[in-house]
Amino acid sequence: MTSVTLRDHFRPPLGAQRHWHAFHSAWATAIAAGLNRQLPEGYFAEPNVQYGIEIDVATFEEGGLANGPGASEGDAVFGWSAPAPVRTVPLALMTDVVEVQVFHREGGSTLVGAAELVSPANKDRAEHRGAFVSKCAAYLQQGVGLVIVDIVTQRLANLHDELLARVGEPVASGLSGLYAAAYRPVERGGEPRLDIWQESLAVGQPPPVLPLWLRGGLCVPVDLAAAYARASQDVRLPPQGA
Repeated sequence: MTSVTLRDHFRPPLGAQRHWHAFHSAWATAIAAGLNRQLPEGYFAEPNVQYGIEIDVATFEEGGLANGPGASEGDAVFGWSAPAPVRTVPLALMTDVVEVQVFHREGGSTLVGAAELVSPANKDRAEHRGAFVSKCAAYLQQGVGLVIVDIVTQRLANLHDELLARVGEPVASGLSGLYAAAYRPVERGGEPRLDIWQESLAVGQPPPVLPLWLRGGLCVPVDLAAAYARASQDVRLPPQGA
C-alpha cells in the first residue's frame, strides 16, 4: 500500500471534518495488525485504546469512612475494617491511553513491547504529562521496549524530553514540535543503558519506520507510514486539500 504524508488532525480543515480520536484508534489498530504480520509464533500485538479513564471502583464518603461496593461483605467475611488513612493526597491518573501492546505467550501473556500514540490530554497539564511519563518510564525500567509517536499539533509539551529527564538523562533531545522516538533498555558491560532512536515529524512528510525492541532481544520494525495509510483508508479521510 502506498504511504501517505502526515496531516494535521487537530486543526482545520481536517480537524473540523474528522475526529482525531477515531483516527488514533484506527492507527493503533493498523500498527498492531502490521506487527502481527511480522511477529514470530508465540508473540502477538493488541491495540489498547481508552479515553477519559476513570478509577475502576468508585468510593463514597459517609461519616468520614470510605464505603465502596462490597465493603460490608468484606467486613462480614474477615471481621476486620481498615483504619482511617494517615494521609490523603491528590492522585494523577492517565487520562487517555492509545497504545499497541506486544505480548509473549511463554509462561502466560507477558508484556514485552509497547507503542504509544500521544493524545492532546496526555500533554495538556503537568499532572497528565507526569502520569504519561511515569507509565513510559515504568515500561523501560521493566525492560519493555517502547515507541512514542506525537502528532498533536495543538500542544507544545515535549514528552520525549520529560521521559529522558525522568530516567536520568536531563539533556534536551533537540526535537521540537512533532516527533517519533524508540527506546531500547539494554545491559552493556554489566550496566543498564537506554538506546534511543528519534525522528522529527512534519505535516506533509511521511512518518518513519522505527525499531521496536522487545524484551528478550527481538526487534521488529514499526512502519508508521504504512499503518497511517491503512488507517486513513479505513476511516475514509478526505483527500488532501479537500
